[in-house]
Amino acid sequence: MESIISFKDVAKTYQMGEVEVPALRGINVDITKGEFVAIIGTSGSGKSTMMNLIGCLDIPTKGKIFLKSQDISKLSESDLATLRGKTIGFVFQQYNLIQTMTAFENVMLPLELQESDDNFAKERTRKMLNLVGLGNKMDYLPTQLSGGQQQRVSIARCLVANPEIVLADEITGALDSVTGKEIMNMLKKLWKEEGKTIIMVTHDLNLAKYAHRLIELKDGQIINIKDNKKIRRGVAA
Repeated sequence: MESIISFKDVAKTYQMGEVEVPALRGINVDITKGEFVAIIGTSGSGKSTMMNLIGCLDIPTKGKIFLKSQDISKLSESDLATLRGKTIGFVFQQYNLIQTMTAFENVMLPLELQESDDNFAKERTRKMLNLVGLGNKMDYLPTQLSGGQQQRVSIARCLVANPEIVLADEITGALDSVTGKEIMNMLKKLWKEEGKTIIMVTHDLNLAKYAHRLIELKDGQIINIKDNKKIRRGVAA
């Protein structure tokens, strides 16, 4: 299987005054194209640091990370930003929508930043909002939408530039359990039907069951990698 992300003996250390604080230590793992992976662990285990490294928002202190066979530490900031923009889409717990912009405008924003053709951008935006079930809410402001609907807008915004990888960081943390389940079913549908590589950070083991591989961290190290045999593309959970 084609590896889309590879960690080779990766360590990340933060300098806190005169003290060095290790966040990740000796991480070796490959994520293949089309996987649905959950990164799990308690608070302080290194989940967020690993997510930032996968998303090319940071570089390792030691070791190498390859994104689509490219060593991210050897790329210029400009080249890294270009690779990240074309390859990775982010969905956050807090939605990060612009409150003065409609759902349509929020979703279309990444394409405007990429200076895409206007007609293409509008058609693609409509398609993504219909995909997440908000075709009738395009002109609504975030304040006029429920939490679950706002998260759907953020997923549509993530998908509009057609990223290969979707990074989801505790995306149901601000939602009730019923709405959270709806969002997770949508994420699973994207994986099964759109062929996206989904990488999800969560502390919730019930949500982790949606993934077909679990990577468990503790004290900055991988302590367990487990396949969920019940979950495969085209097979119901």
